[in-house]
Amino acid sequence: MTRRTSLKITDERERLLEEASEIVASGPDDDPPMSDVLDAALTHLVQSEENIQAARGEVSPEVIQRFDTDVVGLRYRTRVESPWR
Repeated sequence: MTRRTSLKITDERERLLEEASEIVASGPDDDPPMSDVLDAALTHLVQSEENIQAARGEVSPEVIQRFDTDVVGLRYRTRVESPWR
């Protein structure tokens, strides 16, 4: 990861930050700081990846794929292939 001293806020980023802020806010009048919104989003991403990886042995790929996101981007084979054929 490259560290930068500034973060360019594009229109799409602004929209995502607004949406994430509404999720993090404790109520309709709460306006959380951007650092709290970013911390929550990063924590959620890391925990989601950990939870999905932990569930791979317990839950079918079809169920796990329902919880996949564009960011996590899990990949599964669509068929079982035998190494002996």
